[in-house]
This record gives sequence, C-alpha cells and structure tokens, in this order.
Amino acid sequence: MKSDTPNILILGIGNVLWADEGFGVRVIEEIAARYHFGPNVRLLDGGTQGIYLVDHIRWADVLVVFDAVDYGLPAGALKLVEGDEVPKFMGAKKMSLHQTGFQEVLAMADLLGDYPESLLLVGVQPVELEDFGGSLRPAVKTQIEPAIRAARGFLDRFGVQWLPVRDDVERRVRDVPHPSLSMAVYESGRPSTEAACRIGDARVLAARGRG
Repeated sequence: MKSDTPNILILGIGNVLWADEGFGVRVIEEIAARYHFGPNVRLLDGGTQGIYLVDHIRWADVLVVFDAVDYGLPAGALKLVEGDEVPKFMGAKKMSLHQTGFQEVLAMADLLGDYPESLLLVGVQPVELEDFGGSLRPAVKTQIEPAIRAARGFLDRFGVQWLPVRDDVERRVRDVPHPSLSMAVYESGRPSTEAACRIGDARVLAARGRG
C-alpha cells in the first residue's frame, strides 16, 4: 500500500436507464443512504463515465466495483472476482460501452503506474437489459444486499468502518446518485405500458405494415 491507511474507492458503474444495467449505481445509492466512511474511503457513482474515471482509479489503493456482468450464469446470480481476473470479466461478453471503457480505464491506470493493489468486482448476471426506462428486475434487485455484504467482507481486511448515517447532513455527500434519480422516484415516475410502449408503438408498426 502507498501508506498505512490505504485509499479505498467503492465504485458503481452502469446506466440506470437500461433496467439491470443500473445495478452498480443502485448498490452505491443504497450504501450512501445507510453509511458514511472515514476520509480515506470514497463512494462513487461512476455511471458510464468510462475513461473519465481514470484519476479516481489512480487514487485508489483498494478498489471495489459493482456492475452488471454477463458471466454466462443463471439470471440474477452474483459472482465475485478478485485481482488480475477482474479486467478479463469486464471485457468478455460485453453488454454495453461502459464495460469496455472501464477495462480501458484499468489499463490506462496500469500504464501510468497507479493500478490498485487490491481489486474486487461484485457482479450480477442481468435478467433484462433492453427495457429503456425500466428498473432492476426482482432477481437482480434482491442481490443489492448480498452485494453489499460481499463488499463489507472484502473491505474488513483493510479496517473499513461502515458508520450508520445519523442525519440528512451526512447523506449530502459528493459523487453518489442524486435523490431525483433514486430508485423509488425513478420507478414511481415511469408511465404504464399502455401510456408508453416499451418496445415500439404497435400503432406505428401496424401503419408501416399497411404501407
């Protein structure tokens, strides 16, 4: 480690607009709502920032990443990957641009000489990715709590204290999902399938067929 007190980054990546793609961000949202940390721990909603995350990665001695990953496992399965194996899984069977982008972020950090010394990927096998405006499917949503437990077990090695949030002041920290994008608000604001067709408006498709 660079010091006796390692820099620790807890990162969620993904796109909340595409159903289970938002898993990593939703885990960060849940952690931010319940816990705060010492000054050597950063909690970050990485979204789909890709290469723009490189300075955060270079800062970290210890990195935990939450993401939706196509492991080829049953839908909703949670899988942990550590160390040098992480880039292999984030680049194989990519589901979206952010996965390849993050693999490149890790490679760039390595080239710059600031690669995390300890690395954990907490990934869930998605159920649905093609539902624009959709939220996490139940099988994926139920893995948020196990994902947090897995991260806590890993970070226990480094003496990380998960301190309960005591008031609203502690909730207002940087780099976590904005309350307007919280899962509860997001899900309640989505129109019904009758008001907003998910896969293409049948009326338009029918009109094209008559043409």
